[in-house]
Amino acid sequence: MEEQKKAALSFIEQHKDIFTDVADYIWAHPELSLKEFQCAAYYEKVLAEGGFTVEKGVDGIETAFTGSYGSGHPVIGILGEFDALSGLSQACGATEHHPIVEGGAGHGCGHNMLGAGALTAAFAVKNYLETSGHEGTVIFFGCPGEEGGAAKAFMARDNMWRALDAAFCWHPEDVNEVKTGTNNSTIQIMYTFHGRSAHAAGDPENGRSALDAVELMNTGVQYLREHMKPECRVHYAITDAGGISPNVVQDHATVLYMVRAISVRNCVELRKRVDKIAEGAALMTETSFERTFIDGTADLVPNFALEKVLYDNFTQVELPTYTEEELQFAGKVHATCPANTAPGFASTLDEAVRAYSEEKSQHGTIPMNNYLMPLYHSTAFCAGSTDVGDVSWQTPTAQIHCAGFVSGAPGHSWQNVSCGGSSIGHKALLLAGKVLALSAIDLYEKPELLKEARAEFEKRTESGYVCPIEEGAKPIAI
Repeated sequence: MEEQKKAALSFIEQHKDIFTDVADYIWAHPELSLKEFQCAAYYEKVLAEGGFTVEKGVDGIETAFTGSYGSGHPVIGILGEFDALSGLSQACGATEHHPIVEGGAGHGCGHNMLGAGALTAAFAVKNYLETSGHEGTVIFFGCPGEEGGAAKAFMARDNMWRALDAAFCWHPEDVNEVKTGTNNSTIQIMYTFHGRSAHAAGDPENGRSALDAVELMNTGVQYLREHMKPECRVHYAITDAGGISPNVVQDHATVLYMVRAISVRNCVELRKRVDKIAEGAALMTETSFERTFIDGTADLVPNFALEKVLYDNFTQVELPTYTEEELQFAGKVHATCPANTAPGFASTLDEAVRAYSEEKSQHGTIPMNNYLMPLYHSTAFCAGSTDVGDVSWQTPTAQIHCAGFVSGAPGHSWQNVSCGGSSIGHKALLLAGKVLALSAIDLYEKPELLKEARAEFEKRTESGYVCPIEEGAKPIAI
């Protein structure tokens, strides 16, 4: 291993308490999308104290920020998230469901680890630029609202990511692997119908039911499901049923829709059809409606060149080992999870990879998957979505997964919250920081790698980026 990389790993080990303390603070202060005021302020403080130039309120989003160091190119972005999920409050280290605050928020997606791991990488890259004298810039992006705000997509609409030469990020999972494949595009729209109240028995003919409009819209979308691509999904939640009195014709009602499609172009077209169904429901009930754009995300553009860079560095970093106490805890949590016979995304696509994963995980029976999955490149579709997709349409982007959750842990679960606040979570974020930092150093040191990644990016995005965010829309916390 090159001396610069050894120095980066040593730097992370020497300063690891800074990064794990950040993860613990974010874990202990779970804040929902676009409301991460304490968390953003804490990150900004740590970055400023670490010698980064901090910009707050990036792109007009109150809890978005950047921490920059260096000058000139290459400009490497490290993406950090820090929002929590509602209803997932959970005691750290508990082996059963045990909310700290009933109905409170918690880091069921592990974003406390995600942001801290990205911060680890940014600090190590800054140290590399300082000590090596190499030209280049590193930017840590504090990206709020991944779960329900799509801040990165709003930034993409305003072309923020085009200034980067490349971007790296990571996500906690139950396995160590280089992320490949693509994800859904999504769009969320809120439809609020307005009618006219009346006595439901005394003069129903004078009422115009907004709730009827919502229900008719939902029925219309049910029929639409027969006429869309199999990979598409449409979800909804009635957020306001117009009150609790059945003897009153409801004069207001609101439904929130999420449209998912395999590409952003498909998603925009499907959203237009849902809009028409809302119009039809309003016509049938003689109501009116307001349409409020909430957020949207694009599909993910893979970059095999950067995936290989990440994998090569993953193999150079020692994977975590776990204490007997950690394994006992993980085993108890693992026992509450669904069966997971072959961890890893590639296991679903390739028989050889599946066989490897089954052997290493002992058919999903070990509590922590402390091995690295083989490198596997794919453009295959993976259910789920992320606003990292919008970044990937504007600059070469690649990601890794690190085992911060027990084997088989469901997404967005109390199990994840319990793990994410523990020493297991600490080890995952430090691993991620090391891999991302070493990979970024390669991009500074070897311009041919960036050239290859850029050429692949240009080819994969030649159709052009269709932003799912509507002109004039602003991030909305819901």
